[in-house]
Amino acid sequence: MNNIGLTHILFISCGLFFIGIYGFLTRRNLITMLMSIELILNSVNINFVAFNKFLWADKLDGLFFSLFNITIAAAEAAVAIAIIINLYRHYKSIDVEVTDTMKF
Repeated sequence: MNNIGLTHILFISCGLFFIGIYGFLTRRNLITMLMSIELILNSVNINFVAFNKFLWADKLDGLFFSLFNITIAAAEAAVAIAIIINLYRHYKSIDVEVTDTMKF
């Protein structure tokens, strides 16, 4: 009884994407903004795997793209956490409003 179709998976992915967008636009904490970006990237991974399974089942292109996306997301998270730690050391806060006064 496998009644889960492509539209169900795309609906879940769309929900994750918009939760990530909402979290990124409404939160002022850098950690929650980073987690929102990760939600967006995970919704893209769900789309890659779903389209690979339902449209091109004999190919592995979607799976390779999702693995590449996971690798990029891990690197992005490592760099972002390093930047957040440096900002916290300098400003003693990870609030976006406080770090908005940075002068480069």
